[in-house]
Amino acid sequence: MPKLTVEGAGEFDVPAGKRLVLALVDEAGVDQLHACGGNAACTTCRVEFVSGEPDQMTEAEKQVLAKKGATGVRLSCQIACDADMAVRCISRLAGSGRANAGKRPADEINPPPVWVPKG
Repeated sequence: MPKLTVEGAGEFDVPAGKRLVLALVDEAGVDQLHACGGNAACTTCRVEFVSGEPDQMTEAEKQVLAKKGATGVRLSCQIACDADMAVRCISRLAGSGRANAGKRPADEINPPPVWVPKG
């Protein structure tokens, strides 16, 4: 099982392949935002990697980050926990002014991933 370290929350065992956004909510108990339901249509599920950042990203993640001009962050809805990683949650419900975190994302990465090198 991969280890997920969340700054300020602790270290957690995560089922291999689980979406990072769901691991943050389920295992780490973080109030991570995911306003679009985990479909790479917004950037509310942003995280910063402390270590273990994957070398690949989905084409959808790459496009939405470029469109928003977001750098130094990743979309937790587009990352599978397949290795140890440490993240800083920067997009949380607390203090956001939103009524809720968003519709629970599906277990699978959506849209169906086309993997490309990050950067």
